[in-house]
Amino acid sequence: MPSPDHHSDHRLDRLEELAFFQEERLHALDAALTAQQAQLDRLEKSMAQTADILRQLREKLADQPENAAPPHFLPRHW
Repeated sequence: MPSPDHHSDHRLDRLEELAFFQEERLHALDAALTAQQAQLDRLEKSMAQTADILRQLREKLADQPENAAPPHFLPRHW
């Protein structure tokens, strides 16, 4: 029969092993979260730029007369 000291050593080893793997998982999750945040930051910047371009286009369209010819009817200059 194993001694009580052997049992507690085994439990301590198991707890240390679990703590190690939990720490590894936390590092992996932290890296994934950091990468996702960077991606989200890039997407937010891109969306802001797109919204700005859309606003500028709407302003240009609003400045044009209602009865203006569509661009494909305008003569091309080569």
